[in-house]
Amino acid sequence: MKIAKKLSFLGVLAALALAGCGQTPTSSDSSQDSSQEASSEPQASSSAESQPVDSSSEEIIDDLPDLGEPCVAFHYHRDDDMYDGWNLWLWATGKDGKAYEFNYTDSYGKVGLYPLSTWEGAADTELNFIVRTNDWDKDPDGDRTATFSNFVADSKQTYHVYLNTGDPAIYDDPSVPLEGVVRSASFVNSSRVSITASKGISKIGIYAGEDLVEEKEYLSVKNTQIINFSTATADFEKEYSYKVTLANGNTRTGSVDMKKLYGSEDFNKVYAYDGELGAIYTKEATTFKVWSPFSSSISLRLYETGTPAYIEGGSDDVYDEIDMVKGEKGVFSATVNEDLEGKYYTYVVTNKKFTNKEIVDPYAKSAGVNGVRGMIVDFSKTNPEGWETVDYLGYDRKELVVYETHVADVTSSDTWGGTAANQKLFKGMYEEGTTYTEGDVTVSTGFDHIKELGVNAVQILPLFDQANDEVNMEFNWGYNPLNYNVVEGGYSTNPYDGYVRIREFKELVQAYKKAGIEIIMDVVYNHVNSAEGSNFDVLVPGYYFRYNGDSLSNGSGCGNETASDNYMFRKFMIDSTQFWIDEYKLDGFRFDLMGLHDIDTMNLLTEKAKEFNTNIVIYGEPWTGGTTPLSETKQAIQKNASRFVGFGQFNDQIRNALHGGVFDDTLTKLGWCDTKTKVGKTVVTTIKEGKVGATHGATTDPDKTVNYVTCHDNRTLFDRIAAAIGADGKPIYNPETDYEEMVKMIDVAEATVILSQGTAFMLAGEEFARTKGGDHNSYNSGYKVNELDYSLKIKNIELFNHIKAYIDIKEYYSNFALNAEQAKNIEVESDTNGNTIVMRISDEIGTYIVMHRNSAIQEEEMEFDLSNCVVIYDSIYGNEKVLNEHTTLGRYETLVAYK
Repeated sequence: MKIAKKLSFLGVLAALALAGCGQTPTSSDSSQDSSQEASSEPQASSSAESQPVDSSSEEIIDDLPDLGEPCVAFHYHRDDDMYDGWNLWLWATGKDGKAYEFNYTDSYGKVGLYPLSTWEGAADTELNFIVRTNDWDKDPDGDRTATFSNFVADSKQTYHVYLNTGDPAIYDDPSVPLEGVVRSASFVNSSRVSITASKGISKIGIYAGEDLVEEKEYLSVKNTQIINFSTATADFEKEYSYKVTLANGNTRTGSVDMKKLYGSEDFNKVYAYDGELGAIYTKEATTFKVWSPFSSSISLRLYETGTPAYIEGGSDDVYDEIDMVKGEKGVFSATVNEDLEGKYYTYVVTNKKFTNKEIVDPYAKSAGVNGVRGMIVDFSKTNPEGWETVDYLGYDRKELVVYETHVADVTSSDTWGGTAANQKLFKGMYEEGTTYTEGDVTVSTGFDHIKELGVNAVQILPLFDQANDEVNMEFNWGYNPLNYNVVEGGYSTNPYDGYVRIREFKELVQAYKKAGIEIIMDVVYNHVNSAEGSNFDVLVPGYYFRYNGDSLSNGSGCGNETASDNYMFRKFMIDSTQFWIDEYKLDGFRFDLMGLHDIDTMNLLTEKAKEFNTNIVIYGEPWTGGTTPLSETKQAIQKNASRFVGFGQFNDQIRNALHGGVFDDTLTKLGWCDTKTKVGKTVVTTIKEGKVGATHGATTDPDKTVNYVTCHDNRTLFDRIAAAIGADGKPIYNPETDYEEMVKMIDVAEATVILSQGTAFMLAGEEFARTKGGDHNSYNSGYKVNELDYSLKIKNIELFNHIKAYIDIKEYYSNFALNAEQAKNIEVESDTNGNTIVMRISDEIGTYIVMHRNSAIQEEEMEFDLSNCVVIYDSIYGNEKVLNEHTTLGRYETLVAYK
């Protein structure tokens, strides 16, 4: 019998153009997808469609049928023989996944046999898979890829993939997994190793290189055994291996994983470095410092150009190479005593995993085209005229109305009307004087539109350097991080020159701040575009990412997740955010999949950020995009919000209550804004809590709450209303006949969110009923789908004016920005059917009354005593609304009054 190959376990990576994703949230209180789909798990996991089960599934068939075309057979063995409920989730890279049953039984276990033609895409070369239940229990945790070049098809054109319960490895022969495998071998602490096998273990030997460190025989044979070092502790610069004797006499050898020690105090005492890293520039000299404690050598390469020969417009790859010297804490350094301003650089790294691997410095602060070479920057040359007078705006976060947009969305439509050369770029986003005319009506567009709307903060989807072709830029949201401290060159007028991107982004910041608008940056520290071979992976293999055994953990849904709880990545996140605040004078950050970061890191990062900007606004998605090994008690997720210090989180509960939720795959649920009858008590309670800045079960502090109804993820509100399905299986609302009514639903939903305590947040374009044509995941759907179509502003100018008014009220009246203690005195009630929400905010002078009426039709309208009140604003009657002791509200009406 041939010896089985243990094939590499490959995390499923997002395609190059994908945003950093995170789709299937795992925190108990949330249900928001972060970015685009990674095409593995569905947004709802209760009842995935499955293929029919073969009628011969219980008959043992070792000679599988010949289907007459290339096939794959997934053979699955469980040690407990309990196969009920287990199936396969299969997908070609970049395509949606689907459930497939095991349709045969052989002497190894269960088999799923399917033609490769079942899947569109790259299924002839590889197929991604998860062994799971319909409740999404996984065996083992994580996504895997069967790469068919690692297999030999049999005479029936079938690739046979063998899987063993609890084992992430992939085999091409059943013998080894059946005879026993070591599933994990890792240091528990610096003097203890734990080893788990599929069979009982009778003896363990641990080696450092060729030297035996410890050996032990066990009287009690168990699948998991612990071996303690009697005279030694782990040397982090040595390689440790094991020799395990199983109870059946078979021996297994392999390496002992040290990754669990990387977060230990023992490791930090030796290697944690608090000094400055990167290219430290002066006109007299530049010192380069990079942390790479286990590398044997690193050299510095200096280039005149940032464009390699293989990129369009590139030249000869001529460079000077300088050896770096390894010093304390594993930091390599080199100093060049000349003015290197404007030159480009890389590091060439050699260690146990990589040989002469050329990478970009993680601390690089600018780069050449496509981010493949870092740049040495004199930042004094990047400042636009008047930059020294630009300052942080310092708004109280509870005063903010945040407008979320993508750089390109603002200008990509033909209705923008600005300079063609600036379209989809930073310069277009701050170009003034643009308009759109239809008939005899002209409206402002772009930057002027945003100013006219009156928001005081703009959150921009990721604008750091992404894994994009900056010369031939295609649309993507930007959740594919490449160089965290570098501005994306694809949004600049010249991606080849690392100075241009810096200067043009600073000009954008300057223009918006002059208009009284803060800039909040969407940051994606939770994963990188591709972990294997990334600069982090090369510099310290196994350190910067979380793992399940030997395999990358995929809590982001994008193939990897970073380890914020490890000292040096925590330092990187803090250093990086401080750099963006200090150099670009940013006012805030929105953290993608913040649940993958530990609370200690987020608390410390916020504390350090306040040293630069005391009013820094930090909030994030309090969930993950998949399962993570980070303990739930440490995750910055919604249920742990009471332990957040100085930063906040999205309130997805009010979002779901308003429009029925983003994970209702049946689309049969309606929310408060689009219902036709009374709504449930839970929905009303959730909205009441959101109105006072609370998130149910998480926080009652408006400083920690961001209320919203839509964001870049999922459908726009118009599209979500249009997608709702009735009991007859048909859409409830028809955009052709119900358009005006649907727009009014948007009106009342946005009013409910904006006129609440805490931070208010809105997706760009909701002010004129933006549509993406029903697209629920437009991360790479192109510019046309994602554009802001300003013709809708003319069509829905009344909606625009209403939302502008709500924003004005939110920002003008301090009573809409109360702290937690003050918010305790707010009264919120509803009518009998929950269709009218009333909030009363009282102070020592008087009472503000905010009332919202939804779309529901009811026979009797509840009356409210508003005698002696004056109208501040009414969405139907303006200031002409008559108030008395018998005041009623019509459908879709919002009223703000004062008594």
